[in-house]
Amino acid sequence: MRAGAPDPSPSAEPPSRALFFRVFPSVMLPMFLAMLDQTIVATALPAIAGSLGGVERVSWVVVSYLIATTVAAPVYGRLGDLLGRRRLMVAAILVFIAGSILCALARSVEFLTAARVLQGLGGGGLMTLSQALIGEAVPPRERARYQSYLAANAVTASTLGPVAGGLLTEAFGWTSVFLVNVPLGLVALLLTARLRASPGSGAPVRLDPLGFLFFILFVAPLLLALEGAHRIEWHMLPGTAALVALALLSLFALVWQEGRAASPLLPIGLLRQPAVWRSDAMAACHGATLVSLLTFVPLYLRVARGLTASETGLILLPLTVGVGIGAMLTGQIVSRTGRTAVVPSYGLIPAVLLLLLLAGWVPRLSNAELAILLCVNALFLGTVMSVVQVTVQVVAGQNRLGAAAASVQFSRSVGAAFGTALVGAVLFASLAALDPDAAGLFGEALAHGPGVFASLPAERQAVVASEITLAFQAAFLTMAVFAAGALALAWSLPLRRI
Repeated sequence: MRAGAPDPSPSAEPPSRALFFRVFPSVMLPMFLAMLDQTIVATALPAIAGSLGGVERVSWVVVSYLIATTVAAPVYGRLGDLLGRRRLMVAAILVFIAGSILCALARSVEFLTAARVLQGLGGGGLMTLSQALIGEAVPPRERARYQSYLAANAVTASTLGPVAGGLLTEAFGWTSVFLVNVPLGLVALLLTARLRASPGSGAPVRLDPLGFLFFILFVAPLLLALEGAHRIEWHMLPGTAALVALALLSLFALVWQEGRAASPLLPIGLLRQPAVWRSDAMAACHGATLVSLLTFVPLYLRVARGLTASETGLILLPLTVGVGIGAMLTGQIVSRTGRTAVVPSYGLIPAVLLLLLLAGWVPRLSNAELAILLCVNALFLGTVMSVVQVTVQVVAGQNRLGAAAASVQFSRSVGAAFGTALVGAVLFASLAALDPDAAGLFGEALAHGPGVFASLPAERQAVVASEITLAFQAAFLTMAVFAAGALALAWSLPLRRI
């Protein structure tokens, strides 16, 4: 299939309000559940550690889910193309529900971590298959509009997660953040049953166990190394370097295996196409930019400005709303004009400039001005994901929609993990270089609030505040570099209209 040729319409049903209400709710709730569970646990971690012990291992509760969802994405993409995506969605929801129940029953951090792996194996399918089912049920030109709704849905879920996790934990205990998935998962099953069933390609299912092994040995050490990079501790460097080396060796082995396998786990032929690999790289840069903003802006507001959680939420709200609005407007433009890459090609220019402005002027911005800047920046960042998904799906064609969606999801996850790790490394390395004592005070301020600075002399308080602000400016500058990378890739996309 030519890179610029759109695949035939997957359904004779014309785009309509009836199509929207049949398709979108059925894919929205599974995607919402998977994205929500990446963040809802964060605010419950102190309660989990207090109840189960194992404080030094409690971060595994988050990391294990991220690893499992990343590993599961290409598997569901491949099997969905072969066996039918609705059938695989039902299986993914059932695995997700079972994992959630086991999480609530956990009586140790180790058991909870294992249950989170099972839950993540379901969650990876929810994210990948939601994207692929849009491609299966909706004509190519209309997909951008639906993908924009999914992007807004995903950002909303990621932002709502910490708030919902805190409220549920305070009201009903930490087990409630997992049990809430059971009724929602059952509703998702009913909604999925409304979708038209596709038999899949009908090709025989051939497994690629060696490719799957190499893939796990690439993903798991890489994400563990990136997670450890948040903490700049010299004694951890040898272990982190060993994990990176294992990941790189496994990546070379994976590429070798997928090039010779009869039924490869990863669609190497698809990934070689310029429109696909550039779109995936663009998704990685976008994930690094957006997730870094969502991660480190709250830290800045907490430590540098002393804002409460509710005040921080109000300033972040324009950011999340802006991404959703930007994604929906982009979807409408692509749906009506057929033009794809041109939207982020121009939209990311002001996004990069605004991030540079944030890096240079953040200490001079009032809270209201900061909220406005974040909102406008998010509007332009919202031009990316629906274009990326539509581009990859059009190039992949109807029979490889699952593989296409999985490649985007994997790229965004790795980009987000790498981006937040690198921004965290820049932030803490800058602090350590400026003033090692300030780095220690920063950690105390995160744990106990900015009141820890009150015991310092006034002159010392001013110096520490200035050093922390400079470190955050370096972090925001790093985010601008990620956005600039996405901009360069947008201009290089060969498929610019569908």
